[in-house]
Amino acid sequence: MHKFNKYVGNFGENLAENYLKKCGYIILDRNFKCKIGEIDIIALDKDYITFIEVKSRYSLYYGHPCECIKYNKIKKIYKTAQFYILKKKLFKNKFRFDVIEIILNKNTDNYSINLIKNAFQIN
Repeated sequence: MHKFNKYVGNFGENLAENYLKKCGYIILDRNFKCKIGEIDIIALDKDYITFIEVKSRYSLYYGHPCECIKYNKIKKIYKTAQFYILKKKLFKNKFRFDVIEIILNKNTDNYSINLIKNAFQIN
């Protein structure tokens, strides 16, 4: 099951990257990893650097994909983003956290993409 989930995740991230490029985003990094965690996609959207979590599913049986991003995951993404900002010296930029939900169809090649801008903030 783990390999299948990884395959679905990678497939969804590829779809998300192509979608973002069509929307005018410039991809800065993909699957950025450090000791703290991982960020699926980091991209530039006009004057915002966006840290994007991609969630892909085959159904809404367990709810919308974004609903599985709990507080602990948000904290990890935020801390990883802080590390990225320090490492790349991006202090003067504006930042945002987005989520891309992808619903895949088991029977066809069809899928739907939902981009949620400014999906979460941490105080």
